[in-house]
Amino acid sequence: MPKRVVVIHGPNLNMLGKREVGIYGGKSMEDINFEVAAEAQNLKVTVEFYQSNSEGELVTYIQQCRGTADGILLNAGAYTHYSIALRDAIGAAEVPTVEVHISNIYKREQFRHTSVIAPVCIGQICGFGSQGYILALRALMEEKLDPWLV
Repeated sequence: MPKRVVVIHGPNLNMLGKREVGIYGGKSMEDINFEVAAEAQNLKVTVEFYQSNSEGELVTYIQQCRGTADGILLNAGAYTHYSIALRDAIGAAEVPTVEVHISNIYKREQFRHTSVIAPVCIGQICGFGSQGYILALRALMEEKLDPWLV
C-alpha cells in the first residue's frame, strides 16, 4: 500500500501568486500542488491537499491525520509563530511532520524568527521557494529517519 502524505497550507497561502510576489514568488498554491503531485507520483506516494485560513479547521484536520497519514507537510503561514493550538495538534496526531516555508523566515522580520511548531516537527525547510515542498516530501519518504527526529 502506498504511503499517504497530506500537504496542509495555512492562512493566506490561497493567495500565492497574487500577494507579495517579491517574497513568495509568482506560483499559485495550485501550481505548487501540481508540482508536489507530480513528484508524489514519481515517488509512488498518495498525496492529499488541504488549505484553510482558520486555525480551528487546521487543528481539526491535523487531528484527523492521526492513524490515517504517514506524513504531514505543513506550511502553517503566520500561525507558525504563535499557534500553540497547532503545535498541540501536531504533537497529538503523532504523524511525522515537516514544517515548510517558501521564504527564509530568518531573513525577515524578527517575529518570524520564532516557530512554536518546530519542536514537534521532524524538520523545517525554508527559503527555497516552492522547491521546499518537494524537499519536504522527499524527506518524509526516507525509510529510516534518525530515531531522535521522530
